[in-house]
Amino acid sequence: MGLFHSERFSDIKAVASGPVITIGLTASMGGFLFGADTGQISGFLIMRDFLRRFAQYKPEEEEKNGVPYGFNNVREGLIVGLLSIGCLIGALIAAPISNRLGRRMAMIVLCGVFLIGNTVQVASFHAWYQVMIGRFICGLSVGGLSVLVPVYVSETVPKQIRGALVATYQLFVTMGILTSYCVNLGTSHVDDTPWSWRGALIVGYLWALVLMGGMFVLPETPRYLLSQGRKEDCIKALKWIAGKKNKNNNAMIESQYQEMSSAIHEEKSFAKKSFFSSFDPKDKILYRTLLGFGLQMFQQLTGANYFFYYGTTIFQSVGLTNPYVTQIILGGVNVVSTFPGLWFIERYGRRKPLIFGGLWQCAWLIVFAAVGSEADPNSSTVGSILILSACMFIFGFASTWGPGVWVAIGEIFPLRVRSHSASFATAGNWSWNFLLAFFTPYITSSIGYRYGYVFAGCNLIGVLMVFFFYYESSNLTLEQVDEMYCDRSTKPWKSGSWVPRGYASRREAAESEKERAVVDAGLREDATHIENRGRNGSIDTHTTKESVNAI
Repeated sequence: MGLFHSERFSDIKAVASGPVITIGLTASMGGFLFGADTGQISGFLIMRDFLRRFAQYKPEEEEKNGVPYGFNNVREGLIVGLLSIGCLIGALIAAPISNRLGRRMAMIVLCGVFLIGNTVQVASFHAWYQVMIGRFICGLSVGGLSVLVPVYVSETVPKQIRGALVATYQLFVTMGILTSYCVNLGTSHVDDTPWSWRGALIVGYLWALVLMGGMFVLPETPRYLLSQGRKEDCIKALKWIAGKKNKNNNAMIESQYQEMSSAIHEEKSFAKKSFFSSFDPKDKILYRTLLGFGLQMFQQLTGANYFFYYGTTIFQSVGLTNPYVTQIILGGVNVVSTFPGLWFIERYGRRKPLIFGGLWQCAWLIVFAAVGSEADPNSSTVGSILILSACMFIFGFASTWGPGVWVAIGEIFPLRVRSHSASFATAGNWSWNFLLAFFTPYITSSIGYRYGYVFAGCNLIGVLMVFFFYYESSNLTLEQVDEMYCDRSTKPWKSGSWVPRGYASRREAAESEKERAVVDAGLREDATHIENRGRNGSIDTHTTKESVNAI
C-alpha cells in the first residue's frame, strides 16, 4: 500500500502543523550553512583573482589556471580542511553551550560566530592564512549546528514526523552545496576581480541571518524547558508546536507532557552528567555513543566527498570541461536524490535504508574503480560509465546514508547524555571529513581510480555495523527508544519487532496512548493544569507531580 493511502500517512497528517514544518525547515538552515560553506571553496580554488592573492607563484600552472599561480597540496589542504577542524571543535563544545543556554539560544550564538568567521574571510586581501582562520571560525559554528539541529528537531516535533524532519537537515546540506555551485557560476563571470569570491561569501550572510532570525521566533524545546523546571513554558511550547488544529487538543498535549515528565523525572534521579558520562557502559550508553561515532565516521567513508571534490576530472573525460557546470550536475543529482530519502526513512524505517543503501553504494563504487583503473578513462564510453556510476552512487548516498545518519544521532541517545553523546558522535564526522579532505590528493596520486575499492570496502563494513549494532527506532518516542536499547533480550537485527511493554505492536501502543490521553483529559476537564495556569501563577512542584502521576 502506498504511503499516501496508508495508516502511517494518516498518523503523520494528524500531527503535522504549520509550526512543526516551520521548525523543521528553519532549524535545517544550519545544514544549508554547512553545504554552502563546503561547496563554495571548491569554486574559489580555480578563480583567477583568488589564485593571484592566496596561491604560490607557479609559472607552469598558467596554461591550466589562466594565471601563473597554483596551490600546493599543503596550503590547499589547510584552506579546505580547516573548516572541518573547526567543525570538530564546534561539535564538541556544542553540548555544554546548549545545556547552559538552551538549544535555541545556543543556535543563535553559533549563527553570530558564523557571521564573524565570514567577515574575516571577506576582509582578506593577500594573507592565505586569514582565509584559513575565517573558515576555521565558520567551522566552529557549522560543527555546533550539526549537533544541535538534530537534537532541537528531535526534542520538539512529534515522533510520527520526527524522522523526516531530522532528515531535512541533510536535504538542506545538499541544497546549500548546489546553491553555492550556482552562486560560483554566477560570480565566475567576474573571475578577474575580488567580487568573484567575495561576492559568494557576502551571499553567505543571508543564510546565517535567516537561521538566526528564525530561531528568535521559534520556541525552546519542550524537553529542555521541562528539564529546567520551566513547566509553564513547556506547556506553552507544546501548544505552539501543536498549531491551530491541535492547540486545544488537551488529550494530545497532556499525553506529550506526561511522557516527557516521566522520562525527565527518571533522568533527574541520576547525578549530574559530565562529558565522560557518555562513556558509561550502564544502560548501553557507551554502546550508543560509539555507535553514533561509527555511523558518522562511515558516513564520511562512504566516499561521497571524493566525488564532490574530484567530479571535475571524471566529467572532463566526456568533454564537459567547464568545472562550474560539472559541480552543478553532481549537486543537482545530490539534491533530487535526497527527496526519496525522506520517504524511505518514514516508510521503511531506519535500518533498511542504511543496509540496502550501503550495498548499493558498494556495488557502484566497484564498477567505478574497475572501469576507471582497468580501461582508458579518456574514452567517451568509459567516461560515460564513470559518470553513470558516480551519479548512481550519489543517488544511493543522498537517499540513505546522507539523511539516515543524522536521524540516528537525533534518536539513539537518552536525555541525560544526549547533547554530550551527540557532540562526540558528530566529532567523528568532522574528524574523518578533515582526514579525507587533506589526504585524498596524496592517495589518488598513488592509486588513482582504485581508491573506489577502498570506499567500497568501507561501505560493506558500515552495512555490517548497522546490521549487528543499530536498533530500529521508527515510530517510537525518544523515551521508548531508550527503553528498547536497555532491553537485554532484544537484538538489533530483531529490533524492528520490538514493542513497548504491554502492547502487541508499536501502532497499538500509539493508539493506546491516544485513547488513554483522551480518557485522562476527560477526567481532568475541570483541572486548571493547562486551561487556568495563567490565573493562579506558576504551578508548584508538588501539584505538578500529582498532575503528571494522574495522567
